[in-house]
Amino acid sequence: QLARIQTDSVVEMLRELYPDLHFEIAVAMSTTGDKILDTALSKIGEKSLFTKELENALERNEVDLVVHSLKDLPTCLPPGFTIGAVCKRENPLDAVVFHPKNCGKSLSLLPEKSVIGTSSLRRAAQLKKKFPQLEFRDIRGNLNTRLKKLDEKEDFSAIILAAAGLKRMGWENRIGQLLSPEDCLYAVGQGALAVEVRAKDQEILNMVSALHDADTVLCCIAERAFMKRLEGGCSVPVAVNTVLKDGQLYLTGAVYSLDGSDSLKETMQTGVRYPQQNEDGPNDDVQRVGITAKNVPAQAQEAAENLGVQVASLLLSKGAKHILSVARQLNDAH
Repeated sequence: QLARIQTDSVVEMLRELYPDLHFEIAVAMSTTGDKILDTALSKIGEKSLFTKELENALERNEVDLVVHSLKDLPTCLPPGFTIGAVCKRENPLDAVVFHPKNCGKSLSLLPEKSVIGTSSLRRAAQLKKKFPQLEFRDIRGNLNTRLKKLDEKEDFSAIILAAAGLKRMGWENRIGQLLSPEDCLYAVGQGALAVEVRAKDQEILNMVSALHDADTVLCCIAERAFMKRLEGGCSVPVAVNTVLKDGQLYLTGAVYSLDGSDSLKETMQTGVRYPQQNEDGPNDDVQRVGITAKNVPAQAQEAAENLGVQVASLLLSKGAKHILSVARQLNDAH
């Protein structure tokens, strides 16, 4: 349902921009990640879980564009594909949805040993450290399934979900607590929608590039470059927070051990205010961490990418590789 709502919203924007074109939402597909619901995401493998089948359809020209949650897309896309648009970001923060009997509470007010559901190692690692009195347990399924599990059983006192998904579903009233970046840094790309297209399909690429939101593009390039340099995926706790203010882009990046006891966090900034240069040339279609953003100044994109790499390099120089490799080994062993 959420995937469909997200696709509809992108198509709606395209219809407004191109009233003469006919857009057809041809296919709703199930992917590997949708089908394997009894295993933690971090155990099944990497991010292409939710994207492979969709990319096959793109490759066979059965569809011309695919709408994803940006956080589901790996930092390196398979050859021949690119992210042709990153839409304006919805609230990227994580949200707590409480069991009806805990309505009006916050995480800090829940009784000791209360069980919190989350399928994200990143959320669990940060919250275990902040709320050691609570227990964190895996919960899988789409948004509808997870909310049903919460409401109809007594297994969970609360679950943690992305605020953006709840808002898009029209379930904002279920948000009992928004977790600030001080409580919980969010996932790379969280809250942003990405439109994936064939990299060589200039016509489609030009069409969807009108959907790019420049600020979101720069934040997400920095975040994805950070993740790529760390070689992080679903199986390790990596988190970010980006702020773009007065032409300055601030990136906070962090890595955690699985129980949150060990962590490294750094913030750096860079200027991203550059004029758009209309040079049609070979640099026109440069992909940065899988994103082709024709209408965002190339120098600004480069600065954002460098910022992500620098924050990651700083963490690596302080021992991030060890924290992540231990987290990966422990996760694989469980």
